[in-house]
Amino acid sequence: MLLFWIVFNLFVLAMLAFDLWVFHRPAHLVGFREAVAWSATWVALAIAFAVLVYFWRGREAATEFTTGYIIELALSVDNLFIFLLIFRFFHVPADYQHKVLFWGIVGAIVMRGVFIVAGIGLIRTFHWVTYIFGAFLVYSGIRLFGEQDAALEPEKNPVLRLFRKWLPVTEDYEGDKFLVRRGGLYATPLLIVLIVIETTDLLFATDSIPAVLAITLNAFIVYTSNVFAILGLRSMYFVLAGMMEAFHYLHYGLSAVLIFIGAKMLAADYYRIPTMVALGVVAGALAISMLASILHPQQEKT
Repeated sequence: MLLFWIVFNLFVLAMLAFDLWVFHRPAHLVGFREAVAWSATWVALAIAFAVLVYFWRGREAATEFTTGYIIELALSVDNLFIFLLIFRFFHVPADYQHKVLFWGIVGAIVMRGVFIVAGIGLIRTFHWVTYIFGAFLVYSGIRLFGEQDAALEPEKNPVLRLFRKWLPVTEDYEGDKFLVRRGGLYATPLLIVLIVIETTDLLFATDSIPAVLAITLNAFIVYTSNVFAILGLRSMYFVLAGMMEAFHYLHYGLSAVLIFIGAKMLAADYYRIPTMVALGVVAGALAISMLASILHPQQEKT
């Protein structure tokens, strides 16, 4: 099994390096067609991996991977709207947004690997933690139901406030640099944006990781499904950047997914919901919310 972990992570590193230093050198604005092509590539790779899992570990493991991937991708898609607001709040030039997302995703992969190992260890050692995770997901789903118009205030990020006290920050962007020397070491606003993205993703992980752990406790399946979903976020962000209002009911579908998965964890000792049923509920909730958004477009505010 160790060999599979090593090979998979080498593959991830190779794809990240290929993306940043081949396709995005120099930094440029990612167009819609390029973003769609990359998104389709990552989805195709995830499907290919699911097929490999099917022949390697069987149908159940492949279904668990697919369900985990869809849950993580769905929650991440909703989070992309928050990233878009963060970029707009800090007036990040379009040419530099890909670099911030790239390093943000590298950090997210590391953090979620730690979360997954810690979460599985907690659940296997202290089974009652399952009920805490389940209750937290139900609470998160209920909270998300009414948060469509919640105000975003990055300046209140505690990590950001602490960082400003620790290191001086330049007044303006310095190209795509995170750090510069001006008679001393200075952070640039781009590094501040990266910190906000990372800490925001850390909060998102508290929702998504327990949701996938409700599907399976196989660390490799949980990790790979998370990583595949995260890897496609950069390109998907640029696909969705011009569609902020297109799926205005999506947060209702995501709310239903979180509540369902939380309830699944709470009821696990009394009734085991088949993975295929869970996959159907997740896909159905998301499809209905997106279809409702298309059939009932949001009215422009006057």
